Amino acid sequence: MAKRTIHDIEKVWSRVEGVRKLSDRVIKIGPWGVGMDGLLTWIPLVGGAYSLGAAALLFASGLQARASPRTLAKMAAYLVFDVAVTEIPVAGSVVDFFFIGHHFAGRALQKEIEATHWVEANGRAAKASGDHERHLADMRAAGRRRVVYLHD
Repeated sequence: MAKRTIHDIEKVWSRVEGVRKLSDRVIKIGPWGVGMDGLLTWIPLVGGAYSLGAAALLFASGLQARASPRTLAKMAAYLVFDVAVTEIPVAGSVVDFFFIGHHFAGRALQKEIEATHWVEANGRAAKASGDHERHLADMRAAGRRRVVYLHD
């Protein structure tokens, strides 16, 4: 298996941005937007299928980026609500049209990625060599919240 790189994390960030825009910001109206999630919600089964697929892609991206349990829980709450509300006839479509759950979940993951100090090394090896303390200092200096070793 190939070792992960910072470039892989950047690709995750970009993929999430694409899903956010497609799902909830295809058409911008001032500060608001409507995307495929809001438009397809009016077509029975299609809206739910799109919403579920986009939610699965976002959550899988969170796992791939090694998001913290707190961020994954926040994403799950947004995404479960977004998918579940599509199943309520008519009123659910109205709520889903205005609720930008994919946008919120994607942004939560992007913030986590931005707040993480990524290291292309093995955590155990870094701790054994003393490099871990340097990585922690780099993390603090950059104003980030956590260190993730990509080769673990």
